[in-house]
Amino acid sequence: MSFYISLSGLKGAQADLSTISNNVANVNSTAFKKSKAQFGDIFAAAPMQTTNQVSGQGVRVQGITQQFTQGTLETTDKTLDLAITGEGYFTVKGEDGTISYTRNGAFAVDDDRYVVDTTGSRIQVLAVNPDTGALSTAPTNTTTPANLTDLQVPTTYKGLGNIQLTSVGVSKEGLVSAIYADGSTAYLGQVAMASFNSQEGLRQEGDAHWSSTVASGNPIIGTANTGMFGAVNSGSLERSNVDITDELVSLISAQRNFQANAKAIEAANTLTTTIVNIRG
Repeated sequence: MSFYISLSGLKGAQADLSTISNNVANVNSTAFKKSKAQFGDIFAAAPMQTTNQVSGQGVRVQGITQQFTQGTLETTDKTLDLAITGEGYFTVKGEDGTISYTRNGAFAVDDDRYVVDTTGSRIQVLAVNPDTGALSTAPTNTTTPANLTDLQVPTTYKGLGNIQLTSVGVSKEGLVSAIYADGSTAYLGQVAMASFNSQEGLRQEGDAHWSSTVASGNPIIGTANTGMFGAVNSGSLERSNVDITDELVSLISAQRNFQANAKAIEAANTLTTTIVNIRG
């Protein structure tokens, strides 16, 4: 039995090492959220068996959960680099029309003047009055909000070819404005922020993207810097929340745990061999 107990310990330590290794590997990934392996003991006894004479049966991996803590902000001075201070996610739509959520705010303008992230997904905004910046309609809390649109930055003011774009700005509330050569300002939309009742229920999609599930609940759509939603910081990116010092300490601990279980298997093998030799 000791072989199987120690074997479960080896598998648990291996899962811990894999989780820590993934954290360390992504220490420089923008908006990466570290993970942590959670373990539980295995205990089994018959209904009529005296429990104080039964030892544990080993360990099992209960799950690997992400830690959605705030990462530090890095200044980039690029207007379309956006970072969220507080809760919330950017809402983006992929080329196939699927909606996902991310905190990686490294946005850029593509050939068609749409604002896209590093995966080519277009950021979603709430429609606003181009002259005042007021929301056209209130946000709706659905899995695929109908009042969200792709953000596009036109090169000319209201289609007039003689008034060229000079700069783009994004406020703390996520209101995107375009300033043109004659001093005119046009509001292009307000960044759609999403929040969830259970962040731990989100499905990881890679590249710091998540999709909603039954466990996470439907997204709650709103605007930045209001209520449960954090502020949008233009010219900044959120770094990974991995603390390399903590991970290295955890790595040493997991390695020692692996070695201890390997030693336990070696000791059990030596004991079994001795007993077999005595009987022989």
